[in-house]
Amino acid sequence: MKYIAIITGASSGIGREFAYAIDQGMSSIDEIWLVARRKDRLEDLAGKLHHHSRLICGDLSSRITVNRIQAILKAEKCRVRFLINAAGYGILGDFEKCDRKDETGMCDLNVRALTDLTYVCIPFMGKGSRIINLASSAAFVPQLGFSVYAATKSYVLSFSRSLNMELNKKGIYITAVCPGPVKTEFFDVAEKNGNKTMSLKKAAMTTTDVVVKTALNDSFRKKEVSVPTLTMKLFCIMCKVLPHRIIMKVTSLLYR
Repeated sequence: MKYIAIITGASSGIGREFAYAIDQGMSSIDEIWLVARRKDRLEDLAGKLHHHSRLICGDLSSRITVNRIQAILKAEKCRVRFLINAAGYGILGDFEKCDRKDETGMCDLNVRALTDLTYVCIPFMGKGSRIINLASSAAFVPQLGFSVYAATKSYVLSFSRSLNMELNKKGIYITAVCPGPVKTEFFDVAEKNGNKTMSLKKAAMTTTDVVVKTALNDSFRKKEVSVPTLTMKLFCIMCKVLPHRIIMKVTSLLYR
């Protein structure tokens, strides 16, 4: 039986960092499956890993890509030790002013594709398997100018927590990762319409290695939610204590 790790969004950012971390720290993995659209970036990444890598190039928003992964899992009798759902994007701006395709695309990738791939992989998981889902601190409270993105990440957080409880009896553990702003290409896409991220958020930025190291540690500790950095931990507490309407009103005044 082949033991594998599947990483989506592996061509850049947090997904790419997860690939390095799994490659360096998981000797029990036989193969790492790198999933993303950009083949050239996946080839570059694979050339830097010690593990054998399988490149799965395709858009996860299309069921064709998820079905292809399912077919390979069946054909090669794989055991999924890690599923890391890191693919996703966000677009800043008022909902009615943003492109319809961008807004619905967030739902397709951040929610539907993550759910679909998770469903496909669970039958190939066993005791000790892990699922790490990239949510966001945006999941804690509705976000003005980020309405759809925050809603999709709220889904990821809720889905991950309930699924973790469902699968505990099988020894499969799910962790939702909820970072704040991270220094990646995310904001190149998020700000493409000219809307700028709140300067306060950018001041709280962390790095991919901090997010990934914390996430893996929390996953092995069987924590259902991973919140890297003290700033985001405090923000999480604030969102539990203060009415969300107040937080939303305050943050709306901070955009520049």
